[in-house]
Amino acid sequence: MANNSPALTGNSQPQHQAAAAAAQQQQQCGGGGATKPAVSGKQGNVLPLWGNEKTMNLNPMILTNILSSPYFKVQLYELKTYHEVVDEIYFKVTHVEPWEKGSRKTAGQTGMCGGVRGVGTGGIVSTAFCLLYKLFTLKLTRKQVMGLITHTDSPYIRALGFMYIRYTQPPTDLWDWFESFLDDEEVCQQGYLQRLYLEILYI
Repeated sequence: MANNSPALTGNSQPQHQAAAAAAQQQQQCGGGGATKPAVSGKQGNVLPLWGNEKTMNLNPMILTNILSSPYFKVQLYELKTYHEVVDEIYFKVTHVEPWEKGSRKTAGQTGMCGGVRGVGTGGIVSTAFCLLYKLFTLKLTRKQVMGLITHTDSPYIRALGFMYIRYTQPPTDLWDWFESFLDDEEVCQQGYLQRLYLEILYI
């Protein structure tokens, strides 16, 4: 995200020192060579939530299925730290659709009910969305979100980081978060990761 404020380094420092500090934050992303967006100087490490602070702005049916999922209620309940959840993403996530494949009956349905992202009828909510909401319960800091979207171990860790941004940050800020990552050419099961980023951005 663009750094439009000198507050990160303090107003008393010369402008060239503030610029140097911002430049130092521009590092290579492990997956596709994108640069990190700078941390906002206005809010520092605190990442305010946009929209509904209880539902994460998720579709009600998806949220209901997450909250009633044994995986979320039992297994993810045991995970207490950010790093534990990141490890769980690494080992358990194989796609980022809201429903597990083959768990929804869409025969004869049209529109939202029959679409790729269809949420009109339920199914078994995906591991990815359970972990996404688990991240939300941790109320991530800006540094932690940056850690997700620049992670080098798994494209799905990065994808969930961008999904977290998509659901919790103001729409006017989304392009700043996504722009420098849209040339990411790492291949995952969804195809090129940059295509997945675009799909998340325009959900």
